[in-house]
Amino acid sequence: MRALLAGLVLVTAACSTPEPGGNAPSKAPAPQGLKVEEVAAGLEHAWDIGFLKDGSLLLTERPGRMKLVKNGQVTPVDIKLDDIQVRGEGGLMGLVIHPDGQRFTVCFNTTKDVRLTTYRLDGARATKTKDLVTGMPSNSSGRHSGCRPTLAPDGTMFVATGDIAQGRNPQDKASLGGKVLRIDAETGEGAKDNPFIKSPNANERRIYTYGHRNVQGVVVRDGGQVFSSEHGPDVDDEVNLLKAGANYGWDPSKGGTQGGYDESVPMTDLKRFPDAVEAVWSSGSPTEAICQAAFWNGKLAITALKGSKLMLFTLDGDGKVQNVSIPDELNDKYGRLRAARTAPDGSLYITTSNGSNDKLLRLTGDV
Repeated sequence: MRALLAGLVLVTAACSTPEPGGNAPSKAPAPQGLKVEEVAAGLEHAWDIGFLKDGSLLLTERPGRMKLVKNGQVTPVDIKLDDIQVRGEGGLMGLVIHPDGQRFTVCFNTTKDVRLTTYRLDGARATKTKDLVTGMPSNSSGRHSGCRPTLAPDGTMFVATGDIAQGRNPQDKASLGGKVLRIDAETGEGAKDNPFIKSPNANERRIYTYGHRNVQGVVVRDGGQVFSSEHGPDVDDEVNLLKAGANYGWDPSKGGTQGGYDESVPMTDLKRFPDAVEAVWSSGSPTEAICQAAFWNGKLAITALKGSKLMLFTLDGDGKVQNVSIPDELNDKYGRLRAARTAPDGSLYITTSNGSNDKLLRLTGDV
């Protein structure tokens, strides 16, 4: 595939450290020899990426389109997304390729819900096989729609969801909003060893963690640690190390006593929830609007929308952040960055999300 890619730019990377705030990291050694290649352009809010066995890839665009990138060509995928609603932050979002290399699951808003639907790909045509999960809450404005699926090594699927800006959802285990789910990738039911698997409520059986605001990324580290990346309100974007059954402390309803959506509460409210799990990193102020997360060359790579940068987190074995580096070549050079997926060849693919002439980029080199 490398020979098919155009627009190679070779640069020598530098790094900087975010402004102090939250869990401020130390300065990292400068990355060296980072290469940025433009694979495709002319996209619109490219939301997620999946790699096929023949070396080509699929990507989703929030306005409800899919593209197949193969042999240097970008081809629209013929797909029917039943009752899709594209508005604000909502539309066609996350994508995951199944191990058979023929099926994929996407997440999108409808007029009734946010849902996960599985399709089979034949050339550039996709045929629906089943709705995997329905009933995830959806805001008619599209706000805080989530929704990011990722396959785990054991074959289960993690699904990061947003709280749709409804205050009671994050702490309500009957709601799938403001959660990280873990489901059987074939049936959509809760994974058999989930923390609430004995609950009589099917939604609660799907829950892995709760008390989240608007999770934009979830990724599994070699060895089994699971991390999420999450939008804060006006402060405290968070990177969280997920623990099965844990509460991450977001509660804009203040225990159901507050109407509306009070965003002045802490992202992790330890006063209300003393056992809530604190973030391994938070942005403090200003927020970066961090987005998708992927492990790349041993580091946790996270894109930023508002921050218009790629953030590279060095973690220790316990999942604690040691330092953060920001490559200059992606620091406010391409605008808002959204998707991040590690390719089978070890490179990192990311997308821009500016709304017009968005790009698919491939990164290689030492970081």
